[in-house]
Amino acid sequence: MSIPYNVAEGSSRKSEKDYHRFVEITLGSSFELETQLLIAQAVGFSNNVSCENLLVKINEEQKMLASFMNSLKF
Repeated sequence: MSIPYNVAEGSSRKSEKDYHRFVEITLGSSFELETQLLIAQAVGFSNNVSCENLLVKINEEQKMLASFMNSLKF
């Protein structure tokens, strides 16, 4: 949940520098989620196929966030 919350909060900031910081935090949250999924997969708490699909989507999201961060000028 922190991923969309941070993007929303950052979008309300007055400067792109502040927005960039919130998107950076969002990217960190996506890596936390990725780690949680990898741990769940390693200990057998999740279906491997579902987990792999989610990991692919998270990786795509991470790339989009990184690209968006790079587009912000501050």
